[in-house]
Amino acid sequence: MVILLGKQSESPTTTTFNPKVAHPLDPLRADEINKAASIVKKKAGLGDHLLFETIVLSEPSKEDVLAFKLGDEISREAFVVVLNYKKEEVYELDISLKTANILRCEHIPGVQPAFIFEDFAEWESKMTHDPAFVEALKKRGINDPDLVMIDPWPISNFDVEGERGKRLAIGRCWVRREKGDNGYARPIEGLSPILDLNKNEIMEIHDFGVVPIPPNDGNYAARYQKEFRTDIKPIEITQPEGPSFVVSGNEVKWQKWQLRVGYTPREGLVLHTIGYEDGGTVRPIIYRAALSEMVVPYGDPTNDHYKKQVFDSGEVGIGKCANSLELGCDCLGEIYYFDAALYNSRGEAAELKNVICMHEEDFGILWKHTDMRLKETETRRSRRLVISSVATVGNYEYGFFWYFYQDGGIDFQVKLTGIVNSAAVPPGVTPKNGTLVAPQVVAHNHQHYFNVRMDMMVDGMANSVYEVDTVRDPISDENRHGNAFSVQRTLIAKESEAQRVIDPFAARYWSVANDSKQNYLGHPVSYKVVPGENVLPFHHDDAVIMKRATFMTGHMWVTQYNEKEMYAAGNYPMQHAGGDGLPKWMSKDRKLENEDVVVWYTFGHNHIPRAEDWPVMPVVYTGFSMRPSGFFDMNPALDVPPSMNHCGCSGECNCH
Repeated sequence: MVILLGKQSESPTTTTFNPKVAHPLDPLRADEINKAASIVKKKAGLGDHLLFETIVLSEPSKEDVLAFKLGDEISREAFVVVLNYKKEEVYELDISLKTANILRCEHIPGVQPAFIFEDFAEWESKMTHDPAFVEALKKRGINDPDLVMIDPWPISNFDVEGERGKRLAIGRCWVRREKGDNGYARPIEGLSPILDLNKNEIMEIHDFGVVPIPPNDGNYAARYQKEFRTDIKPIEITQPEGPSFVVSGNEVKWQKWQLRVGYTPREGLVLHTIGYEDGGTVRPIIYRAALSEMVVPYGDPTNDHYKKQVFDSGEVGIGKCANSLELGCDCLGEIYYFDAALYNSRGEAAELKNVICMHEEDFGILWKHTDMRLKETETRRSRRLVISSVATVGNYEYGFFWYFYQDGGIDFQVKLTGIVNSAAVPPGVTPKNGTLVAPQVVAHNHQHYFNVRMDMMVDGMANSVYEVDTVRDPISDENRHGNAFSVQRTLIAKESEAQRVIDPFAARYWSVANDSKQNYLGHPVSYKVVPGENVLPFHHDDAVIMKRATFMTGHMWVTQYNEKEMYAAGNYPMQHAGGDGLPKWMSKDRKLENEDVVVWYTFGHNHIPRAEDWPVMPVVYTGFSMRPSGFFDMNPALDVPPSMNHCGCSGECNCH
């Protein structure tokens, strides 16, 4: 995938940037994607039955990127994953785009790639018209297979003998009343086709018995609404002089922030070289930040619902599921969009518009104080930069939002919406492991876990991570009244110590410090990772998902940097038995003090569905924050100017 164009939403013309590569981290252009695929087809000797799962930039070494100067020669390489679906073999390739040579072609045995579909509509039609499936539908009174929806879900890995070595999915099935209907309102419970994705056919059908189709519509689209509220007045957001950010290719400068925007088919939105200008120098904070993995494990044991544990990043691809965002709906105000070049299963690039949205938002008060003696008030309004993307994965939508603040703060927030995964129960049944959201429709209890990988670079690459708790001071001569409390900093010195969990009763956070750099008070500069909402799994320790998604079992993980260690559950979670990723890498027990460290923060949302989540779910917010902690000598937002002409006093009142 590649960011191709940038355009200002309100401008009558589209700005097209020079397609020449300007920086080593610029994602692959569309022509580079096509070239990489062509080299594989012509030179790799892997046969004619190839499906392309990954075509991305092989990011240059950190040292080369940091040493790069504008105008330096850039050598481009692509990383490619292909599947020979006839031989059922997966290959990784490194491609030199400069020389058109294959630098590495390696068979990766015993793994399955993420989902690949040539034409999903054609695939779904073939599955729904399979004769055995049609017969199972008729048992349920469904006579028109064209109204049936099949969502392919990863099948997990329960070591079923007939499933070993095959690239499979489970079909979750629903039926529409008519073609414009919300099919998720009518689950076909008890019918689960097992789909052989390499042969593009139904391998077998699991039929757990007929359950009546739920009777009610669950339509939410505007065309189904009888009336709308009439008491909403317009809100207009205008910036007459345009936004405050400046974009050059993939580089963004906003006030004192500088960063680069990227995108991959697996991770979606990627940010590079995040830094903040302080005293004329851009100080690095994070080298690379992106969603590493996410998983949604469900909590219902009936039929085959226990197999619902989807790695939406590693098994599906968040970037592949990107939405084209719309002004006034997904983003509001003076918007800058980034486009992306996706590719199909044959390796052919195709542009998707408006994949990443960037804009500014007012965010209330930044800081304020009223001096009662001088009768003077100083107030500053907060503004934040928003960089976001949205993905649709089957029934769910996920919005991924990075926020940058004028005081050096960073937030990462996921917004969850869409339609809760639905199943059916017989009339009169009250489910134990879910919530009835409509007659005979149950939404099962489940959790959403996200892991964000942040390659830290706080004022340099030699960083250390400390766990910081607030503790009571013991009663003593110095603390006779028992009111004293202080902070306790614990160094995470090696990887065997680096799986940590939140403790809200200790106000726990983690500090990423550069002990070789001090602020003017003589303290090490640092950024702290501050938990938001979080939870641990309710699955038993020996449950399959606990082996496959071990990253759920800790909130803060720290590793020594290795460019090959990118994904918390490993490179190929599809049907993997588990044990890969973070637990495997951290078994090396590498040193973490004053090292190039990567922090992996896991946060989870515990979703016990509500009636109000149906038929489409209001947005739920979850995420975490990063804040400077001794990184600056004082409040870095003192130089934010006062707002003018917003107090209703013609610019003469003391708030100015």
